[in-house]
Amino acid sequence: MSTSERVAEHHLNRTAIIYIRQSSPHQVLTNQESLRLQYALRQRAESLGWRPEAIEIIDTDLGLSGAEIQHREGFKDLLARLSLGQVGIILSSEVTRLSRNCSDWYPLLDLCGYKGCLIADCDGIYDPATANGRLLLGLKGQISELELHTLRARLTAGLLNKAKRGELALTLPAGLIRDASGVVHKTPDMEVQSRIELIFSTFLRARSASQVLRVFNDQALLIPRRGPFGDVVWKKPTISAILSILKHPAYAGAFVYGRTRSIRSGMPPGKASIKHLPLEAWRIRVNDKYPAYITWQTYEQIRDRLSNNLAEYDRNKTRGIPRPGAALLHGIVYCGECGHKMVVQYKGGNHYLCNYLRQQYRVPVCQYIPADPIDSQVIQAFFKALSPIELNAYERAIASQSKTQTQIERAHLQQIERLRYQAALAERQYNQADPDNRLVTAELERRWERALRDLKQAEEAQARRQVPEIPQTINTQLKASFCDIGKQLPQLWNSEKLSRAQKKALLRALIDKVVIHRAVRDQIHTRIVWRGGDTTTLKIPIPVGAFSELSNAQTLEQQILSLTGQGYSDVEIAERLSIQGFRSPLRNELLPSTVKGLRLKHRVFRKRSQSHPRHIPGYLTVPQLAQTLNISKHWIYDRIHKGTIAISRDKNTGLYLFPDQPSTLEQLKQLVNGKLYNLRY
Repeated sequence: MSTSERVAEHHLNRTAIIYIRQSSPHQVLTNQESLRLQYALRQRAESLGWRPEAIEIIDTDLGLSGAEIQHREGFKDLLARLSLGQVGIILSSEVTRLSRNCSDWYPLLDLCGYKGCLIADCDGIYDPATANGRLLLGLKGQISELELHTLRARLTAGLLNKAKRGELALTLPAGLIRDASGVVHKTPDMEVQSRIELIFSTFLRARSASQVLRVFNDQALLIPRRGPFGDVVWKKPTISAILSILKHPAYAGAFVYGRTRSIRSGMPPGKASIKHLPLEAWRIRVNDKYPAYITWQTYEQIRDRLSNNLAEYDRNKTRGIPRPGAALLHGIVYCGECGHKMVVQYKGGNHYLCNYLRQQYRVPVCQYIPADPIDSQVIQAFFKALSPIELNAYERAIASQSKTQTQIERAHLQQIERLRYQAALAERQYNQADPDNRLVTAELERRWERALRDLKQAEEAQARRQVPEIPQTINTQLKASFCDIGKQLPQLWNSEKLSRAQKKALLRALIDKVVIHRAVRDQIHTRIVWRGGDTTTLKIPIPVGAFSELSNAQTLEQQILSLTGQGYSDVEIAERLSIQGFRSPLRNELLPSTVKGLRLKHRVFRKRSQSHPRHIPGYLTVPQLAQTLNISKHWIYDRIHKGTIAISRDKNTGLYLFPDQPSTLEQLKQLVNGKLYNLRY
């Protein structure tokens, strides 16, 4: 029989739900008394009048936090049954068992009030349908949420205080271990140490994580990684594993807390995703806390190199690694009009294209500039800047190559030594086993055989390896080229010994960026920003499609007419004006044909016969038609070339001859006005 006035007959006709939850798996194992108290709520439900068969326990959420609802299937089941009107009362030791989040708590109260369901804890029984019951339950829910934040803030404060001293025991990467007193040391396994050092040295030489992976795969070398139980396991290298080693600050001796941030997306928040923060956004960093494999300056250089290697020229403004594309300034060329990084377009020739504003706002392309003239002039400026530099690059290259080869050989020998130890250990374990226990000895025998097989394969691979010879001496001529590379580089550049990727890497060694701006149609203002901050400004001519697009077209025309009047020939005029900086539309110098064309345009003739247009009885030539119709003769030649005007050259004169009839002029007028689409003669 019911012992509370709030419990009515319609409540007893429905199910009594006992909701049981512990916040973590550790609490499930250790807080046994709290668990017993929650299961004891069955007796309380019986004392309130519910039959034993009408009492159900939901304990599927044991070990889950009440801060969110996403992973609590038991709580979702409770809400579903409550929505169907099957629940008369919900019992819990305290409201914190049901929820520690007000966004989940208040919808539960609304649903209980609407469906006439009671809520009971150790303090009493509440009816969410009444004002007093909702007030008390609302306060309990707010206190529960606030208590969670208070506990979390208290624990976080202690954790951060310990992290600021660099004493927080974070998980260490392979190659570093923590002793019983909490002091971090390098692992005593020399193979692990040398393999990690090889990864860093190979990257500093190859300047790309993918190249490091290629070297390790070519040499069949494994890399050390942390296993699921904290021990070191040897695995085949992957690009993600190489990057995690290169980016881990512990190898630079730094303790770092807060390298990532947990982000929840969606409404309600879904599964948390991990976002890696940039170096300047790390929460706590304590340098020189661990034994270092590399210096902090080297670590920063590695991060910058990895960031620049990303081929995200538009979005992240990165350089990307030098690639075999024809445009040599790809990744370091910027638009002088809007300031954004330009990309390369190889369709129809090599071009630098600024399409950032077009992508963002659907406006026309900012600049579209031929790449070859820009590259040529920048290369010449690069040679000029490099010419006074005397480099003894050979000795440094030989030393670097020799050091790398020594590290690789040591890695192979250490790998074989480790496999020999594993085979000896497997043999010792097999010999120490009880021979009567066949289940154990069979497994130990398989492990021994597998270890011997791996050792044999490694030794055979080592025997087949051919160690490349590193020359220690070179001939005098080649050594002189290395020692005077600044002067010899132009000849080396034009040979096939340097790939495009190597040329780009050489340019980036001195050039930080190149800013180009098409101020006028036929000229590009180029500013080279060298490493160190110095700049060089160039005015680079580029080809244009017509004489009228030249910025000095009128001046050039006047100069040609003036020199023609003084009696100079077309060749002499072209040479004189080329020296003064004048040029033809498609060339960097002025061609005699351009001089002749402009001279004839103004009807300045060298021969008397040139002043008399050719007349052929019964026919009209292209110039005669153009003059009669007041159109450009090039318009007619273009339509003939495209096939719009179908006509063949006369065999005797080599000219296009049109019938001298009124219908010819009328048809051409209609073609000009768009009333006809093709003509045939």
